[in-house]
Amino acid sequence: MSGKISTISKALILRRVQNYWHRQGAIKYFFIFLFSVFSYQTTSISQSNIIGLSIQNRAYHQATSLETKIAQRGDILDRNGHILASNLLLKRLNLDPTLIQVEFIPKLARILDIKVQTLSKLLASKRKIGSKYLIIKKNITLTDPIINKLKQLNLMRILVCANKNITNKLSFIERTLNTLNLQKTKTTYTLVKQCKKARIAGVALQQDTKRYYPKSASLAPLLGRVNANKKGASGIEGEFENRLAGHNGQTLINFKANTNEAYFNSKTIIQIQQGQNIMLTIDTDIQYHAYEAIKKAVQKHESDSGSAIILTPNGEVLAMVNYPADNPNDNSTYNAEHYRNRVLSDKVEPGSTMKPFTMLLALDKNQITATEDEFIDVSKRIGHIKPDGKYKQMTIKKILQRSHNLGTVNISERLEPEAMYNTWNKLGFGHQLDLIPSIENSGSLRHFNSWTLSDKRTLSFGHGPMETNLAQLARAYLVFANKGAIPQLKLIKNTSTENITQVFNKQSIAKIAQLLSTVTSNQGSGYRAQIKGYNVAGKTGTAEMVVNGSYNKKGAKRTFFTGFVPVKKPKYIMAVRLDYPKKCYTSWNPNLRSKCEGSNSAAMVFKEAMGHILNNDVSIKLSMKN
Repeated sequence: MSGKISTISKALILRRVQNYWHRQGAIKYFFIFLFSVFSYQTTSISQSNIIGLSIQNRAYHQATSLETKIAQRGDILDRNGHILASNLLLKRLNLDPTLIQVEFIPKLARILDIKVQTLSKLLASKRKIGSKYLIIKKNITLTDPIINKLKQLNLMRILVCANKNITNKLSFIERTLNTLNLQKTKTTYTLVKQCKKARIAGVALQQDTKRYYPKSASLAPLLGRVNANKKGASGIEGEFENRLAGHNGQTLINFKANTNEAYFNSKTIIQIQQGQNIMLTIDTDIQYHAYEAIKKAVQKHESDSGSAIILTPNGEVLAMVNYPADNPNDNSTYNAEHYRNRVLSDKVEPGSTMKPFTMLLALDKNQITATEDEFIDVSKRIGHIKPDGKYKQMTIKKILQRSHNLGTVNISERLEPEAMYNTWNKLGFGHQLDLIPSIENSGSLRHFNSWTLSDKRTLSFGHGPMETNLAQLARAYLVFANKGAIPQLKLIKNTSTENITQVFNKQSIAKIAQLLSTVTSNQGSGYRAQIKGYNVAGKTGTAEMVVNGSYNKKGAKRTFFTGFVPVKKPKYIMAVRLDYPKKCYTSWNPNLRSKCEGSNSAAMVFKEAMGHILNNDVSIKLSMKN
């Protein structure tokens, strides 16, 4: 019996000992687990400190975003507030190829009117290089049906399946040993197909703008255009880029998790500055009539190009026209020559349009009287200028009417080179106008010390030691509207241009202006500039073009007409230029060809444009009646 009790006692003692070891093992593993968790957290915090960010800072950076606010480009307006360049509010469709689900591709392709296969290949090629951006459609108007279709697509839920790698779980001991770096167990995955209903991802309609020019090609060389980055590339757009573009702003915003709602501490880093509007002195109606007249003339006479400028007496530019010109709203074609502002960028010899200034100077210097009883001998050769055999003596009126070179040179022989240089200099030749400085050609006027006798003589009729752009030529004619004074030109409204230079005395101006009105009579070279019911004054000009450094003797010419109306108290001053017109006709027979000169080409542009302008100007009609 006692033996049996002893055996039972030993079994109980052994069982207690075994339970003790089991409990001890459990406690041991529990402390190992706690130590592992502690080590992991310590390592994580250490790594956070290593990269220089505290836990608080990491959380802060994960919850903030730097938002760029795009500045709106300013409008370009005419003198009456009509829009010449503005921004169309549009949308563009941006796709993220890494997010778009395959099941949605057929529906998206149908909305975009693209073949499913084409869209799939395009998305796959972008996904292959990891691109998250694909602008699939631009310039979507706010009324485009595609916007509503995309909204409906975004609300749609369909079954979307995706293969997903699920990490295989490690045992407790494996996780512990990995944490203590006592053993490295390789992570394994199981590929599982998961399907659930979802909305389309990776489709974003983004805000966009497009520069729009309501007046199309008629103002293109003056206004210029913006490039693909929406920065001014030429003309007014390029010259005044900083004013028009403004400056983008930046704001630091804190976000709630999984939302787009800012919830605290919105902070402006850079203040947004919207682009400023620019108001030009241009009148769109006058610009239109001038453009249509130039376009018609270039096509009729088969000219290489044409240009014109119209001014007010105080120097404001009402129209600045060039042709050929492109429609800046059409980006499918681009020709740099069609954005060239020839009025400002080309320097040319203006020919006989300069003769009135020779007469004005001679009159101011008391070298002529410009009366009907004053006769100029034109029967003898002067330098290389030969008599034409038609006339022996001419009045100043007749010299201007017939645009006679020898008669003009005869008058210039009575003038000193210094006086001529100083006068041409005061008229602004060879000086920058500062309308669009980046494209302007200031022309040239060589100092009189370098002149030969031939230079002085040819200068008197618009050749020799001078070249000018068309805007400078038009500005010189402002003396007829300002009693012999000449103001600065002005293209931007609300800018000060008070610099006025007195060049001739008003008595001389009145006399020569009256003589120029006879140039547009039936006896004058500018007879085709006549406008029924209005008094017109002006001067024709023709100049051989310089090709490869020498004058072209095969018919390449530039033709000019510069005029003003009415003769007394002019309201409009216009200069016209045609480059190499090839087909010109007589006035009495529209089918009879004639050589091209200012009289039968450029003068006709003046009549065409100014006729429409005057007929729409009530103030001119009233003054003519009075």
